[in-house]
Amino acid sequence: MKWFGISIQTRLSISHFILGAFAVLAGAVGTMSFVADPAYKEKPTVDTTHDKYGFQSLFVANKFDASKPYINQLNPQAVSFVQEYIRKQGKELERMKTWGKPYFDLYDNILAMYGIPKEMKYLSVIESHLQPGLVSWAGAVGPWQLMDYEAKRYGLRVGVNDERMDFYKSTHVAAKLMKELYAEFGDWLLVVAAYNGGAGRVRQCIRKSGSRDFWVLQYYLKEETRTHVKKFIATHYVFEGSGGWTTLTADETLKVKAAQITDNQQVNLSTDEIANTTTVNLSGRYNSMVLSNSLAMEISQFNKWNPGFDKTLAEGKPYSMRIPKDKLAIFESKKGQILMESFRVLIEGTTASK
Repeated sequence: MKWFGISIQTRLSISHFILGAFAVLAGAVGTMSFVADPAYKEKPTVDTTHDKYGFQSLFVANKFDASKPYINQLNPQAVSFVQEYIRKQGKELERMKTWGKPYFDLYDNILAMYGIPKEMKYLSVIESHLQPGLVSWAGAVGPWQLMDYEAKRYGLRVGVNDERMDFYKSTHVAAKLMKELYAEFGDWLLVVAAYNGGAGRVRQCIRKSGSRDFWVLQYYLKEETRTHVKKFIATHYVFEGSGGWTTLTADETLKVKAAQITDNQQVNLSTDEIANTTTVNLSGRYNSMVLSNSLAMEISQFNKWNPGFDKTLAEGKPYSMRIPKDKLAIFESKKGQILMESFRVLIEGTTASK
């Protein structure tokens, strides 16, 4: 898909810029997996320097290891591609964090309605660079580059007054399509591949390769499609400062979650506690005291339900946080504010008061 050029420029307030910067620095911890040119030779290394664009070095491990903080991990086959992609597109994508924020906010709200991870919004970035009027050589249109038959299948008008160019309507259709693809493949990398190259081709590649792992079956995909997936992961890295659940294969996701369960201390819960609490998967430098204050919880109760909370997140690992069910809506509405306050506590070395 072509995505150079910008047709809409929206300047945001300084407060939005600061909030976005804090969120990138403080949150979104994940693992990254990529494949570079087949000629690339894996070279183990543990370099932890930062490149000139401010991103933490990609050269941190020569294989995926779910037991280690995975903010720093990158599939070694991906290194050359991602490094070059960030070199070429990093500055432009950094600018998009500002002018594209109104669109990203819209995406976040709509994707949440369908249970789609908000990070899947970066698929629109690589599809169209957020250009509503973009038309591809294949006839895909709009910010989500929807084909006419897919748009019609979900009730959009095409042709004159083409609704594929409408950010709101096209995002609803893209979310429905991604939900359908995930229900079939159970792997967000395969969702990206199928979104670009078609579900039928991904099924064919699974049969030919005998694997559902993108990094195995990718060579049976068209070059455009396998590159599309790597662009998605690289773009996620630029915007979030790391990878995440949507940049892992299904197998890698299981390994990370298993390691997380092993690391977290077991909590003995009563029947009432199980019935009246829920868990939320978190990544990022949330602070237990800031969280308990914001949710009007006693810190002792929070710590009982969430042992090792601060330590686990500080190590770059995800955490399955347990809170009362009636606090979930409060957390969801305030999580950005909570993360920013947690980050302030972190950098100032202060303690949140109770």
